[in-house]
Amino acid sequence: MKKFDVVIIGAGAAGLMCAIEAGRRGRRVLLIEHAAAPGEKIRISGGGRCNFTNTGAGPGNFLSQNPHFCKSALSRYTAADFIAKLDSHAIAWHEKTLGQLFCDQSAKQIVVMLVDECREAGVELRVSIEIEAVEKDGNRFQVATSGGRFQSDALVIASGGKSIPKMGATDFAYRVAEQFGLNIIETRPALVPLLFASDLLDQTKALAGVSVQAQVQCGGAAFREALLFTHRGVSGPAILQISSYWREGEEIEVDLAPDIDISKILREARQSRGKLAPHTVLSDNLPKRLAEAIAARACANGANATEKIGAYSDARLKDIADAVHHWRVKPVGSEGYRTAEVTLGGVDTNGLSSKTMQAQRTPGLHFIGEAVDVTGWLGGYNFQWAWASGWAAGQVV
Repeated sequence: MKKFDVVIIGAGAAGLMCAIEAGRRGRRVLLIEHAAAPGEKIRISGGGRCNFTNTGAGPGNFLSQNPHFCKSALSRYTAADFIAKLDSHAIAWHEKTLGQLFCDQSAKQIVVMLVDECREAGVELRVSIEIEAVEKDGNRFQVATSGGRFQSDALVIASGGKSIPKMGATDFAYRVAEQFGLNIIETRPALVPLLFASDLLDQTKALAGVSVQAQVQCGGAAFREALLFTHRGVSGPAILQISSYWREGEEIEVDLAPDIDISKILREARQSRGKLAPHTVLSDNLPKRLAEAIAARACANGANATEKIGAYSDARLKDIADAVHHWRVKPVGSEGYRTAEVTLGGVDTNGLSSKTMQAQRTPGLHFIGEAVDVTGWLGGYNFQWAWASGWAAGQVV
């Protein structure tokens, strides 16, 4: 049985960062990954360019049963710290929008950087290794794997959540947490497209592929970004963001033209362009197919399809404006973990130290990254949590 100071299970963003920091402190570190290569989620993220952090990352960008838990790690390892790491490796990057930072070239550069730093820190990395059992015998952990048995003083679980199972995501972290007496906050897909029932799809299926800047509200949260109609419902950044706040049975409210006063435009058109069809007026500010669908819905509510806007009453103009600015819709579900970018919920932070990520009742056992009940917004926030939580654990294991 080979002995290490630290065994880290999961060579994703958090696990790699933790291994680097522990190795630099002179610790003998074993980093285990069940996939054939480390950092696979990094590699595919951001369309292959990795949205590696966000310049505005702070506690307010994260969901958790304990919103204060993430403050310590995020304040001690910031977006600027990770940017400095990239700069030291001459990895070029750019800001796309809303503080979102991406590699100019390939996300593989970040994986190579992290693996190289692990090697320089003396970390032993083993891939294609399956975990068979984890136990604690006295003060040391025993880890049985398909590649042998290992012993360590500290054990770090960095195996992520359930999102994107085709990449090998499992509930391993939660099973280990429960084994050692930690609670699990209910998990659910987050940053995920939402689905419509068949009757609603009949109204929207012709809009598949249409994108519009929108404001979407639910659960006390609101996001103004792009919304994309799909063959199954809605997606796009605004929808992915709100999906973390939405729950089954709830409505979302969508403003399809948040910067435009559609009511004013319709009233003015009634006076100056009365011979135009309502959808023609709407198409000045909305995609044509969307304008036609909104006008058609008004006709279904009693208007004459051939009637020109000059004949519309104030009430009917208001109905159209409300359909644009206050579209209330009730999704029936989400695309699930298959396409979810992250997992909401996870290991209950009440059982962990916010400074070290250590389980309070099991010295030496740490949980970091997506496995923990800290879930970021879309836009590089979840990677920043991975870097920060991995760094925090790496200072003490």
